[in-house]
Amino acid sequence: MTQDSDHTLPDGTLRFLPSRLNRQPVIVLGLTADEMWITVVLGAVIGAGLGLGIAILFQSVALAPTTLVKCTALGLIVGGKLLRRHKRGKPETWLYRYLQYSIATRWQLLTAWVGGADLVRRSGRWSTRRSLRP
Repeated sequence: MTQDSDHTLPDGTLRFLPSRLNRQPVIVLGLTADEMWITVVLGAVIGAGLGLGIAILFQSVALAPTTLVKCTALGLIVGGKLLRRHKRGKPETWLYRYLQYSIATRWQLLTAWVGGADLVRRSGRWSTRRSLRP
């Protein structure tokens, strides 16, 4: 009996359920590709604004792209560490639902575009409508 036959039934189906087939691979600092791009874009946007302000302040055009690149790299390093710390022990879709919930509660105009209307946003006590029997 080979090791391959240990995992398959006689009809060719698998005995086990692969649980990590559709997960995105971790590529940089514990981040998936989507999470990495989110941190890179946020770092670049902050770096562009900061670089433009520094370039105007010091009247040197060369400072804008330098600041942009440095803020992008710093954003990836710091953002990777922070996201890895916040993601620990949470489901895979936590970041996306957190962003969706934040946008849905803060900017109602974007709720339809982001899909925040599908979220359950009720606060208060929940009941199971069960009665206690003695």
